[in-house]
Amino acid sequence: MASSEFRQARYKEKLIFELAQQSEVLPLPDDIKNSLPSSLISATAPKIPQIPEAQLVRHYTRLSQMNYCVDTGFYPLGSCTMKYTPKFLEEFASSEKFASLHPYQSEDSAQSALRILYELQNLLCKISGMQATTLQPAAGAHGELTGLLMVKAYHKFNNEDRTEVIIPDTAHGTNPASARMAGLEIINLNSKNGLIDLEALEKAVSEKSACLMLTNPNTLGIFEKDVVEIAKILHDKGALLYYDGANFNAIFGKTTPGKMGCDLVHFNLHKTFGAPHGGGGPGAGPVSVTKELARFLPTPVVEYNKNSKKYYLDYSIPHSIGKVKMFYGNFQVLLKAYLYIRLLGSNGLREVTDYAVLNSNYLLKKLKYILELPFEKVPRLHEFVLSAKNLKSKNIRALDLAKALLDYGLHAPTIYFPSVVEEALMIEATETEHKSELDKFVEALSEIVKIAVPNYIPKNTSVGRVDEVKAARNAIISWKDCRNL
Repeated sequence: MASSEFRQARYKEKLIFELAQQSEVLPLPDDIKNSLPSSLISATAPKIPQIPEAQLVRHYTRLSQMNYCVDTGFYPLGSCTMKYTPKFLEEFASSEKFASLHPYQSEDSAQSALRILYELQNLLCKISGMQATTLQPAAGAHGELTGLLMVKAYHKFNNEDRTEVIIPDTAHGTNPASARMAGLEIINLNSKNGLIDLEALEKAVSEKSACLMLTNPNTLGIFEKDVVEIAKILHDKGALLYYDGANFNAIFGKTTPGKMGCDLVHFNLHKTFGAPHGGGGPGAGPVSVTKELARFLPTPVVEYNKNSKKYYLDYSIPHSIGKVKMFYGNFQVLLKAYLYIRLLGSNGLREVTDYAVLNSNYLLKKLKYILELPFEKVPRLHEFVLSAKNLKSKNIRALDLAKALLDYGLHAPTIYFPSVVEEALMIEATETEHKSELDKFVEALSEIVKIAVPNYIPKNTSVGRVDEVKAARNAIISWKDCRNL
């Protein structure tokens, strides 16, 4: 594969608000205007762009052509599990029968939807080895926050003042942020040879410890083999073990957080269960817990009355932390996960993990001769981390390799994370990539390492190399900010 084979569209596209200034304000058609009560018709036009349909479609089509996604090509963004999600899940979830459901419908008129939620709760319990589930959280990090609020409620219920969360340096980056949002203090735990150091953990746990947030396999792709001992150390001190389920793609059907001794786990449905990555759109981060924590779940959860043979919303959880989202969670995202699980079945889910680990280790065997593999003797599961530190003598950084990959029509891996690896490139293949795509990546990265130059600027992409320091210091987070550029 050569970089000359790829060219991304490049337009000097204006903001939609700038396009609107060139268009006339379209009046409300008379037939619509006359059919509405005058009290509902605004005297002034809404402050939204007024653009003819054709111009609007072309604007967004051009923007899409300057973008990159899983539907475009290989997306080895480590820890994010950017796998291809089947389109029929989208089609099914967007059908009128589901899309027209309203959260204020009576329970009697939404029995099928409630059944789906009820069965999904039970499926996630079985997959995680837990006893109860909430589907309310709107994303993985939201699930973390929900779980930590339940941990706080659990200790408060037991009249214990526990305010510290232990977070290993191989955990996911959202963990510290979620802990702080929950009002907890963070205790950092250094790893040893890529794994949690049990002696360091013994010293870190105290009567102030609320829980440890465990990512397993961790962000190096290494399974924490001492997880049962880790759980025992925490439980002996009265603390809980939180399982970050972001890497669940590596353990489907092989084991469960429950078997590891964990007390609660959050899921990232967009990483693991066929719901697409939303890019800020609707998501879901269910949390499953042991029976000891079930009394603190957000309300409502869906239950089934065997006598009336009806599904219903249960608001009677005695020590609930309250609602964490409106209504019952993002139903259509949950629906996609439900379909994914039911269609694959237990054997299919195990195969997901088999192929995710196989693809990752295929890449690992090819690439470890090109870049350094830290902790080489320890097996990897669904992802791995390489180091480009040996290229620093040539003033070449992991960022340069990542930028060069873009010119080959490949998304870059996660870089500079986890921080325990210098010049890290975190690579996750996922189970949905064909061997030919993996070989393209190996070929491209091999060529890049040979010809790499410092401060590489992509030439085949819609955007070259942005000034990341300037972007961080002068964040443009609204189209209105562009006026000041």
